[in-house]
Order: sequence, then structure tokens, then C-alpha cells
Amino acid sequence: MRSAWTGRTAAVLQAALRLSQEAFAAHLGISARTVAAWHHKPTVKPQSEMQQLLDTALAQAAPDAQARFAELTRPATDDRLQLDPHIVAALDWVDSQAGWNPGTARTRVAARAAQLDGHQLQDRGHHRARVSQRDIADALTAYYGPTPLYRARFGNQLLATSIVTRPEWLDIACPLDASHDRLRATTTPSAVVTLDHDAAVNRLAETLTLGTRLVNAPLYSLTSLDVGSGRIAGTVGIASFVEYALTLDLLEAELIDAITAGRITLPLRDRYLPDLGTVLDVADRLCAGGALALTAIARPADPYRGPADYLLLIQERSGHVVNAARRLAVIPKGFHQPVTDIRADAQVGATLRRELEEELFGRADIDSTLGDQRSADPMHPSRLSEPFRWLLAEPGRLRMECTGFGLNLVSGNHEFASLIVIHDEDFWPRFGGMVEANWESSKLHRYSTQDPDIIGELLADVAWSNEGLFAMLQGLRRLVELDPTRVTLPPLDWEITE
Repeated sequence: MRSAWTGRTAAVLQAALRLSQEAFAAHLGISARTVAAWHHKPTVKPQSEMQQLLDTALAQAAPDAQARFAELTRPATDDRLQLDPHIVAALDWVDSQAGWNPGTARTRVAARAAQLDGHQLQDRGHHRARVSQRDIADALTAYYGPTPLYRARFGNQLLATSIVTRPEWLDIACPLDASHDRLRATTTPSAVVTLDHDAAVNRLAETLTLGTRLVNAPLYSLTSLDVGSGRIAGTVGIASFVEYALTLDLLEAELIDAITAGRITLPLRDRYLPDLGTVLDVADRLCAGGALALTAIARPADPYRGPADYLLLIQERSGHVVNAARRLAVIPKGFHQPVTDIRADAQVGATLRRELEEELFGRADIDSTLGDQRSADPMHPSRLSEPFRWLLAEPGRLRMECTGFGLNLVSGNHEFASLIVIHDEDFWPRFGGMVEANWESSKLHRYSTQDPDIIGELLADVAWSNEGLFAMLQGLRRLVELDPTRVTLPPLDWEITE
């Protein structure tokens, strides 16, 4: 995860592009005076609109310019071990959990990082992305035995996931408002997680080698649940991101590497999720997770495109994200976590509203990975993006529902599959040009619900994340119910394996 732009990094981008100050200003469409100010004040943080311009300029730069920028901004391992407060917090946590003397984790991480090759780590990430959902489901079934996993039939296709679910958790059509979305935050601390210190040291060393950013933000950990038709209830406690990143988040990589190598030993899984009972017992373990939604935007009939439809948005996840890296997923998708109000933010809808603003409508100021949150109410109506304010201005323009719940057997995470429907056909002509994925996506794709063959090919893609495919399938089922005239698809029915 790349940190927020400063005057120094903006000037480095100018150097990487090999442009003069005047040419760089013209390239960005800003004044030369602004560029000069970045050189004079290297610690200044540009405003959010400028952050987006710089993000775009870097993303659209030629590969050689991107490589120069990466080399010029690559942080020294020793500097991050000493100065990055999030890395320092992670090292302190490892020392505490492992019973080591203070500073031991720092020494071990530095030694391990010196042995790693960044290019090899990047190649390994690409290889992991090639392991299919079917391979993952088969491996987990072999490990756990008969397991109630979600799968669906789309026409003649059988689509497998590794989402543990129940019939009463599916097709719940729960409006994400205060009357139906009733998760409640408690002060109960999350369950204690035992540490595999070698795995944690290796994870931190890889984080430093790849130059990614680890942010120790709070996460909601599910402690109890009551889900059914039209309702979500239960409780969540608070855990730290470091606890998750250095324990249960390691299970996915271990599993995929084992599949690739053709081995069956999974020592971390043996420690954290040894059986199905442990997976289901969310009260006695760390159960982080999130909310994700299929976004569907109504469009009118068009003489060139065809009949009225829903435009569907699908993302390819960046290699820099912690969750579902280089996988297909619906958008928005985010960890369920508080921003400023632990009680109010416990609602699933609070996470989705925030992620919609951040991931599609350009609100970098609410991205916890890019800087500290200083606003008392970052989702106050006066701060909302223009598209989101328009959607909320009149009832009926926007629908947000939870369509199903499951536990991701890969990581043990809880997953609230949801659907965001923009019903007003005026939205896309007005704001379609403003819809743009943030850094978490490497690409954003559009699909029409009037193209069954293309959607069939999409669903069969091996690159889907577990939770992404789950939310996609549940969202499509609900769209057919809401407006069948806009959806031309073969029958889509779920089943649960025995």
C-alpha cells in the first residue's frame, strides 16, 4: 500500500517522468507555482484532489518511469524498522507475544529481509493468482472433510467456492439501514491469538522487501451472529490489524503455496483453524472480515447498446492489497472496521457506504491506509462526493442490501455479501465519468446484465476470490428478483455441499 503523496514524492515523480517543472505542471493540468511549492516544501501533503491527479499520473506512466519512481522512493529497511510507527507497533506486538526481549523481532526481521529477493516475491504473487477456486475448494474439502460449502449452478456451469454457509444465511434481502442492520459493538476484547513467530517475522520481512505499507488500524472481530430474512444482528469486538495480518491472514498464502507444491502439510492451519468446529466458533477466535457488494447501475434502452440493463462493475485487485490480491472481486470491498465511531460504524452498511465513497467516488481522505483520520465525521453530508450526495438526495435512487452471509474457509473471515443498486437511469449519464477505482484495483471492468454469454465466461474465470464470487452470484440472484426485464441470464440456483 503506497502512502499519501508529499511534496517530496511529487517531485520524485516529476524526476521519474524526466519532465521540467513547467512540463510536469502542464502534464498534470495545474499551475507551475504549485509544482515549485512542492520542491520548496517537501513535507507538505497535497489536497485530496491533487492526490488523485498524482495517483493517475503514476498509474498512466510508462513502465520505465514507474520503475524509476519505485527505485527513487524505495524506503530503506532500516529506516522503516526504526521510524514507521505501524512497523514498530507490529515488532513490539511480536516481541510481546513471543516472549522475546524488546528489539528481538526487529533484529530477526532485518536479518530475514536481507535474504529476500523482491523480484522473486513478485513472481510468486503472480503464480499464486493462477490457482483456481476449484483447486482451493478441493484442497479445503480434503483437509476438513465434508463441509457445507456454497456453490451455484449458472446454466450448465457448476461454480464452487470455499464459503461455509447455511440456507438461512442466504437470500436474506436485508436492507442496510438502522432498522434491519443491527450489528452491535461491544467492549469485550477479541480472543487471544497464539503466534507462530517465524511466520510473523517472515511476513514482516516480505512487507519491507516489497515496500508495501502495513497500517495497524482497528478491525471488527465477529463474536456472535443472528442472520435471517431481512435482518442482521450480533456483536463485534475490536482487534488490531497487526493481530490479523500476522496470524490468520497467513493461511491463504500457505494453502495456495501448498497446492502449487503438491504438498498437504499446513502447520499454520493446524494451529489456527484445525477443524470445522473452530471455523464456526467465532466467539472464541479472531474472526475479522468484511463487507463487499456487487454494484449494479440502471441504464435506459439505447439504440446502439440494446434494451435497458444494469451495468455491473468488477475489479481486478491490485497486488498491493492484503485481501484477495490479484483476484477478481466485486466493488466496493473492504474490511469491516471503525473509522471514528466504534458504535455506529459497526453496521455493515457503514462500511459499504464508506467503501463506495473511497473505492468508486474518489474519497482518498477516508482511506485509512493513506494517513491519519482527523475529521470528526468523515461521512458528514457536507463532505460527501457529488455523486453520493445526488444518490441520497431523493428516496429510491439507491438501494443497499445484504444478500447473504458466510465464513470464508480459506482465512476464517466473516463475509457479508451485499448488493448496491442505483435505480435512477440519470446517474450514469451524469456521473459515469467520475466513477473510478482507487489504488486497491489494478483494473475496473464493465458488464451488462443483457450479455449472458459474457457473464458466463466471467463467472467461470479461475481468478475469482472466494468472497467475490459469492457476492457476485448472490447479487445476480437478487437483481433478477428486483427487475427481471433488465436481466437476461440463465437460471442461477445455489446449493450447499454436504
